[in-house]
Amino acid sequence: MKERPILFSGEMVRAILAGSKTQTRRVIKPKPLWVYDSKVPVKTEDADPKGAIKCPYGQPGDRLWVRETHRAMIRGSECAPGWVPQIEFRADRKCFDLPPICISEWQKMKTDGNWRPSIFMPRWASRINLEITGVRVERVQEITEEDSRAEGIIDGGCLNCGKSEPCGCANPEPDARDAFIWLWNSINEKRGFGWDANPWVWVVEFRRERT
Repeated sequence: MKERPILFSGEMVRAILAGSKTQTRRVIKPKPLWVYDSKVPVKTEDADPKGAIKCPYGQPGDRLWVRETHRAMIRGSECAPGWVPQIEFRADRKCFDLPPICISEWQKMKTDGNWRPSIFMPRWASRINLEITGVRVERVQEITEEDSRAEGIIDGGCLNCGKSEPCGCANPEPDARDAFIWLWNSINEKRGFGWDANPWVWVVEFRRERT
């Protein structure tokens, strides 16, 4: 089993903790001629001949540890009663008591109250481990309603009446896919990988390991 870090926004961290997010889609970069989908070569149409690559996030059975926005808590804060050094997570404002082995590393972090971007989270401070259960390759526009919900989309609204679910109308038409499209564009459109570009993506399925 191999371990690799993966970044998630606060919204997606909350979805993972709630158990509603079990998939993530990540753009394949650079776009290759061939990729390995669960160890099987898959040809990507209209791609540059960069050779075959494997999923950088791992294969089924590997582990991902989540990086999220965090900060070191100083002594005497409301979040750290008893003068205990802790890490606070911005997603849900929960705190993590540090084991003695981590205190020396914690002391190297700035305790100025500022949040540290997720990219700077060290392994010892991570609280969420994910086991990869599946990897596949597809175009982002191939996502289904079911997969949109597995991406952590809880309420896409009703296509019939426009209200949030449960809307209570006679013929509800829930659509999490539209909400996923909005979320995808908010993250990827400015990078040139918006919904209309329909990029090839890694679809990584996972389950959260219980501690």
